[in-house]
Amino acid sequence: MATLKAHLFSREVLPFYLSLLALAVAALLCDAALHLLGAVWVGRWLGIPGVVLIVLSLVYSARKRKRIAWGKPATLLRWHEYLAWAGSLLVLVHAGIHFNAILGWLAVWAMLVNVASGLTGKFLLERARRRLEAARAQLRAQGLTPEQLAERTYWDSLTFDAVTQWRSVHFPITLAFAVLAVGHILAVMLFWSWR
Repeated sequence: MATLKAHLFSREVLPFYLSLLALAVAALLCDAALHLLGAVWVGRWLGIPGVVLIVLSLVYSARKRKRIAWGKPATLLRWHEYLAWAGSLLVLVHAGIHFNAILGWLAVWAMLVNVASGLTGKFLLERARRRLEAARAQLRAQGLTPEQLAERTYWDSLTFDAVTQWRSVHFPITLAFAVLAVGHILAVMLFWSWR
């Protein structure tokens, strides 16, 4: 049992926290490098490519919802994860440690909650899928018919279907982030000293 817990921790929990930790460490290192190089002003502009990368990551969502027909969903999902991570990194460096815009910081916190939500869904969904497939494989090995297999995995299938509904939580979080980010961008455009 202890081996199972250790395996579960190393395979399920650790990658989730390492992904979040990698984002935080990368943001701190980039921000520190800009400060050391005397190029803090660069961080002011990193929000723009960061938002562009995050918007590009939404191609996966458009494909999943059949708004576009091109691209393989599995490939687009990987690109969604990479682009959203890189965009979030740039936005975090853009935010830096400067606490001068409440709307901007609300957008950053919404983005971080969104990233955590995405990673949670990714790991939960993968774990539920593996568990269901393992149960089905074990039952197939026992020689069950497809009807018996469906009956015996009924509750596992229902659980898997419930986990796939995680997206219904992730979407409103994404929407909140988008509204706050757009509000921040509009505020910057209105109050920026354009001289």
